[in-house]
Amino acid sequence: MSSNFTSFIRYNIVAGIATASDFLVLVLLTEAFQLWYIYSAIAGVMIGGVISFVFERNWAFHKRHGNIYMQTLKYSAIWITSILLNTLGLFLLVEFANIHYILSKVFVAVVIGIGFNYFTHKYFIFN
Repeated sequence: MSSNFTSFIRYNIVAGIATASDFLVLVLLTEAFQLWYIYSAIAGVMIGGVISFVFERNWAFHKRHGNIYMQTLKYSAIWITSILLNTLGLFLLVEFANIHYILSKVFVAVVIGIGFNYFTHKYFIFN
């Protein structure tokens, strides 16, 4: 198996774990604690982001010996952009397209995860 394919598979496993954590926090805070879905979404993305960084660095892309300071700076910049894109997409789909927040979150997470996160993580952060 090629190294790129292996890291793609591993990235998607990590993304699945991080996304599951993100969704769990979103639904728990929104449904159980009655927080506004945007606050819950931001908290979920933050939890998922930390999980993602640790597992991508140490397992998916095998860059644990890289410069953690630079990786953290790059990851933070991409992560903030990803949070903004995810939150904006979620807000637009819920408020203007009247799609339930969970379905909106699934759609936005897939689009941003594949179309933005994978490529920036692989080729910019953990290059």
